[in-house]
Amino acid sequence: MSYSPDAKEKPFFSPGQEKGDVVPTLETGEYGRDPTNAFGQQEHEKLKHALLPRHLAMISIGGVIGTGLFLGSGGSLHNGGPLGLWLGYILIGTVCYSMMMCLGEMISQYPVPGGHLKLAERLVGKPFSLAVGWNYWYNWTIILPAELSAAAVLMTFWTDKNPAIWISIFLVLVVAINCAGTRVYGEAEFWFASIKVITIVGLIILSICIDLGAGDQGRLGFRYWKNPGPFAQYLEIAGSWGRFLGFFSVLLQASFSFIGTEIVAIAAGEARNPRKTVPSAIKKVWVRILIFYILGTFCIGLICPSNDPALTSGQKTTRSPFVIAIKAAGIKGLPSVINAALITSAVSAASSDLFTSSRALYGLAIAGNAPRIFARTTKSGLPYYAVGVSILFSSLAYMSVSNGAATVFGWFANMTSMAGLSTWTCIAIMHLRFRKGMARQNIPRSTLPFTARFSVIYAPWVIFMTTIVMFFSGFAYFLDANKPFSQSDFWTNYVPIPFFLVLFIGALIYYGRGSILRVDQIDFVTGLKELEDNEYEEEKPTTLWGKIWAVIA
Repeated sequence: MSYSPDAKEKPFFSPGQEKGDVVPTLETGEYGRDPTNAFGQQEHEKLKHALLPRHLAMISIGGVIGTGLFLGSGGSLHNGGPLGLWLGYILIGTVCYSMMMCLGEMISQYPVPGGHLKLAERLVGKPFSLAVGWNYWYNWTIILPAELSAAAVLMTFWTDKNPAIWISIFLVLVVAINCAGTRVYGEAEFWFASIKVITIVGLIILSICIDLGAGDQGRLGFRYWKNPGPFAQYLEIAGSWGRFLGFFSVLLQASFSFIGTEIVAIAAGEARNPRKTVPSAIKKVWVRILIFYILGTFCIGLICPSNDPALTSGQKTTRSPFVIAIKAAGIKGLPSVINAALITSAVSAASSDLFTSSRALYGLAIAGNAPRIFARTTKSGLPYYAVGVSILFSSLAYMSVSNGAATVFGWFANMTSMAGLSTWTCIAIMHLRFRKGMARQNIPRSTLPFTARFSVIYAPWVIFMTTIVMFFSGFAYFLDANKPFSQSDFWTNYVPIPFFLVLFIGALIYYGRGSILRVDQIDFVTGLKELEDNEYEEEKPTTLWGKIWAVIA
């Protein structure tokens, strides 16, 4: 299919179709008698563009900030030391940034319902789309109950009531937000993300004040970089090997902390004026990574020693390096404030998980990789069957209440991290095909709404680093002589990789090798005119707050 800037909408002939077959076009909107648009949606299967630019901007921010920074960074500090923690987050930050640049070029051009799950079919083929879609759906479906469980655990900071009570309360809140529609979800996420931004910015400022002598300990400076040292000895393994393993363990935790930034691609299908707002959200992702994670982890290394026993023992909330530093500085009352912020962060994450998992199932249905019933929407654009199924899976959170069930639930949760990294790998593969297809079909990159500098290196870097992290993610199972080898933990850590391969190979056998598109078969035309016709210039802000917001978001 050749490209011309003045080309009219052309039908996309999937493998197995001939030129004379009846296919949907934007002009007729028909496939036989079934009105279907260029993205495979029928009239009763369309999402609504209800997310405002500020909603999309804060969703992209909220996807970056999570409990991984507030809590998970404590374990990373203990394993890697302050410099190991900081370098680990910088390295994975470059991977996250590279992945978002790859995703940004594709999703800005085609902000389609289903996001990168639908683009996987368009750029690679149906078997790849099926594997990516079900892997992604599983990832967010299982993370949802995990976040609800985390929020309930955080409530034990103040009360010893049964966690099931808090799981129920938070579940009702999350379901209400999502069932009220996309606009309500966007508004709720805007305020949740605002709380997270205010919290982390406040903690960074407070950390600098503590380091400069605002606490009972006096001026800290780089005290903890000198003693116990810039790197930690992982599992007390001596020498440079122990320090390297500590640094590598930080890469694992940092990877899992960054997972979720890509949900902006799913939200793009319900955003207003997405070809303008999506590039704006993508362009500034480096600022969020730099401020929230790179600066945040640097400050953590200044105010909390890596050998503090509270980092690995005691209540889950008190393992936060920020809480440990605040208590050591003699500042009272703030731990409760931080705990409240952590709870809002967990609830916000659970709400985003339900939104993402339901839209992933919707995208699978639109692509023909799941029963079509999951593509049905209300008049307001809510995919109610997809949301309902995702809500049912959220009840797995109650498994965390009993010890035996909590072990099984832990196995499910272990698998989500690897599933998230494999999604990043798939996005990079899609971008390689995207660039190669454009070059083969002589499509100038200047026609894209968003182009990233040095984009040729981003996809290979993502594939290289995610492969390294995934392959060696279970290294600790072989090193701790004091802990018996756990086959269940080992296999649940690695099973997402063969799970993805089984899905892909099974779909490839079912659809046939011809279902994998050649680069000259990639469709860069269908639906583009519809997207361009709905594109408009955003009004420039006139108020002071509007101008400030334009810089931030």
